[in-house]
Amino acid sequence: MSSSQRIRVLVVDDSAFARKVLRQALEAHREIEVVGVAADGLEALEKISALAPDVITLDLVMPHLDGLGLLRELAKLSPAPRVVVVSFSAEESELVVEALQSGAVDFVRKPTALATDRLYQLSDEVAQKVVAASAARAASMPPLARPAPVPGRLETRRKLLVVGASTGGPHALTRLLARLPEGFPLPVAIALHIPGEYTPALAKRLALAGPLRVQEAQDGLELEPGLALLAKGGFDLELERQGERTLARVHPPRTSSLYVPSVNALFASAARAWGAATIAVVLTGMGDDGLEGARAIAAAGGVVLTEAESTAVIYGMPRCVREAGLSSEEAALEDLAPAIVRRLA
Repeated sequence: MSSSQRIRVLVVDDSAFARKVLRQALEAHREIEVVGVAADGLEALEKISALAPDVITLDLVMPHLDGLGLLRELAKLSPAPRVVVVSFSAEESELVVEALQSGAVDFVRKPTALATDRLYQLSDEVAQKVVAASAARAASMPPLARPAPVPGRLETRRKLLVVGASTGGPHALTRLLARLPEGFPLPVAIALHIPGEYTPALAKRLALAGPLRVQEAQDGLELEPGLALLAKGGFDLELERQGERTLARVHPPRTSSLYVPSVNALFASAARAWGAATIAVVLTGMGDDGLEGARAIAAAGGVVLTEAESTAVIYGMPRCVREAGLSSEEAALEDLAPAIVRRLA
């Protein structure tokens, strides 16, 4: 592969050792060319202007201009490089979640906050995620739109909204929930591919985005209008109907799967519980998780909506559902909440 075809990467980290490790890890990959390094956000902005990288690996805690500050500056650029956050999870989970909401494509957890040889453990993962990010659409960050207009009172025979997402999901979920109207009459259940240490922080931040209460799912919790349950990282969330009640069932994956929490498991349980009274939304994500679950919902007479390619960071999961003929409607991210409200009738 010629240098002109390789993915141009800028490594941004205030640790000289971390910069060295990441540079070595990425340069060992035949599709990647490291075009430069930067020790903080201000230096990174200069290097971005001079070197035009395709992807940035970004530390969040840095002097002068930190990772979140750099993400805010990148939102002003068009086109902007895609960002993969490289962060120490135990101390920085809320910062990682905010970065993902702010448009970072993905993240890699450092095995340690210290400059030790354990950092070499992340070599393969960071290279894989940089390659994947290079194919992603940079998430746009326009001002949050007003909630979707409501046609009269929100009365509906629908009983449930289920949402599935993967890469780019925190950003997409933030935009989607922000547009749902006050008094939204359905409970919401969400499956997002994300590790468990991040879901409590993400639930808190999603609750700030719109009118819904958002919390991490707990086994036996009853779903109710105005409440959104976010599947706990590392566990599947399924729904069980008891008369007119809907209960959350949280358990370890029952089958071996690349995707946990499983969108398929959530959607299939929604089809069993409420059938035609279910609305499902498939957002950005790599792979095909959600395809079989969407098939179950469509077969039961429910509605399946998919995010359009024009806004999806990774147009994988929505594409699979649409190409299988299961999508009732495809819409750009900002138009999905109005589409949901129309389907309440």
